[in-house]
Formats: sequence, C-alpha cells, structure tokens
Amino acid sequence: MKNGVKMLDIATKLGVSVVTVSNALAGRDGVSEQMRKKICETAEKMGYKPSNTKSEKKRLSIPKIGKNVGILTSERFVGARGTFYWELTASISNQLSQMNVCTVYECVTAESEKNVILPNMIIDGKVDGVIVIGQVHRNYINCLSKLSIPLVFVDFYDNRYAVDAVISDSFNGSYMITDYLVEKGHRKIGFFGTLNATSSINDRYLGYVKCIMENELEFRKEWIIGDRNERGILNDKINFPDEMPTAFVCNCDETAFRVISALKTKGVRVPEDISVVGYDNYTVSSICIPTITTVEVDLAKMAEVSVGIMAKKLTDPGYCEGRRIISGKLIEKESVLDINGSYGKVFANAF
Repeated sequence: MKNGVKMLDIATKLGVSVVTVSNALAGRDGVSEQMRKKICETAEKMGYKPSNTKSEKKRLSIPKIGKNVGILTSERFVGARGTFYWELTASISNQLSQMNVCTVYECVTAESEKNVILPNMIIDGKVDGVIVIGQVHRNYINCLSKLSIPLVFVDFYDNRYAVDAVISDSFNGSYMITDYLVEKGHRKIGFFGTLNATSSINDRYLGYVKCIMENELEFRKEWIIGDRNERGILNDKINFPDEMPTAFVCNCDETAFRVISALKTKGVRVPEDISVVGYDNYTVSSICIPTITTVEVDLAKMAEVSVGIMAKKLTDPGYCEGRRIISGKLIEKESVLDINGSYGKVFANAF
C-alpha cells in the first residue's frame, strides 16, 4: 500500500489471520458481522487503502470463471506469530475472488502429510483446482501430482514432478546477498539453513556456495548450520561453532532474528562482532534490533502470477506453464558491519 499499511498490520493489531482481514474487507463469507465491522473500522482508522495499480486493474479485467480452488499449506509454516505465507495466501484468495473463484483454505497437519491423507475438499471433489503454498513432503507431492485437476505449487518445486510452480529467485538472491557481505570485506562467511528441508533453502545454499567458490573464500563444513528439525520446525536452541565466521547468511528472516537473539545471549554484538543477513524482508526483519539486511521476496508478483496460471488452467485443462521465477531485491538495513570501514544507508538495489 502507498501509505505503508498492509492487511498484515491490521491482522496483527486485531489478533486475527490475514485471510480473515482479506475476507472481511472484500465482503466475503466466513467472517461474523461483528468481526467484519471491527476490521473495517480498524482499517479505516489505520488509513488502509486498497491498491489501485495497473496490475490491480489488469487483474480486475480477467474474465469471471466461477470455480472453486483449494489452498493448502503445511502446518509447520503456520506459527503463532504468523509467516509471510499468511499475506501470500490472502493475496491469492483476494485475486481469485475477483474472478468469481471461491477459495477453500486448509492447513495440512503433520500427521496428514506423513500419512499422505488428502483433505476432504479434494477427496469429495469440492474444488476444481489446488494451489499449494510452501513445501510438502515428496510422498504428498506424489499423491497430489496424480490428481486430475489443475495444480500449482507456490514457493517450492520438485524436479521429479512436472507440476507448474511459482518461486522466488532464491539462488541468485542468496548469491547477491552473500556477495554483498564480500563487498563489505567479509571473508569468513557461514550459512544457516537445514539442507533438503525445502527447495528454497537448497537453492539459497547453492547461491551462497557459488559466491564462496567464485571469490575463492574458505569453505568450512562446521559453518553450515541447520536451523530446523526433521519436521521442518525451527529449533529453539541454536548451536554455534567453536570458531566463528565474521558473518552469517540465513535462509530466512525468522532464522536471522533467532540467530541475532542467540548471539546477544552469548554477549556477541551484531553487527560490531558478527554480521547477519536474512531473506524474505518479512515483518520480523524490521522489528529486530538491529534491523536485518535481507532480500525482499516480491509476494505481490508471486500471487499475481500464481493466480494467472491457475486461471488459465481452469479454463484450459491442457495448459502448462512450467516454472516461473520471480526476482527480488536487496534491502540494506543495520545488521551488517562494513569491515572496509563504513556503514551504508538503507536502500533497495534491484537485481
């Protein structure tokens, strides 16, 4: 939004989900009149204004389809504080509703994912297509891939299956932010992220590795540190190596936030002693002290492309998009020390 107020801000203030805020503001069902009134009044007081951009007008011009689409997300990505998937889900749902497409949201429990139990909306044939936001287990992907209805993956992919996917440019984004640390004089750089947990983490790790290789920097196995357990849940405790690098590249802002907090507990200053960068430019990167230098994921573009692909697949069952990669940009904040001798100002550098 031009005034900086997002649906996420309204949701956080009222303690509800972004999807609830989106439904209330759009006049959709699923929200009590009392809550709808409260959300609308809060939005007005905060100065929330719907987007009126060219891309929004373009979406409004899409022909009305009149179908039902299911949106699935693994429960490991739905935390008490929320994740940026909330905003992505709300944006996708809102855009689909403008095409007279009804969305049905379901959180896939760990048990259902492990035992490959599809939601009733799919089993009972209540949806005409499915959008999966966030990584799910390969066995679950295998089951989804056999569906005879349109399927789109968002923010992940699996090379074993020819399923249309919309992802951020994790490889180049991670390379860019690692190279940013190199430009600031860092030569000992570690990586926080559990490999094979998601396709995004793997790609961000590979981007980090490429930068380390091209700059002929030291690669140390003990500087590659996992951040989540076998279920994909972020670890409460962070283990640091005995000999520390001067900077850490973290696979997401939430991990960067936790790393900074853990370093502070050990008496390590950020960025004076160790620099830390994240990925996503989600809310946590701005509330952290210091604020976190990160790569911004273009959620609006990802939602727009995802909806466009699903719309085409709903009207043409044989349509195949392949994989769409959405570029992001580096957002410099306060969590990096310029070893060469200076701090930079906050800026956005597109790639």
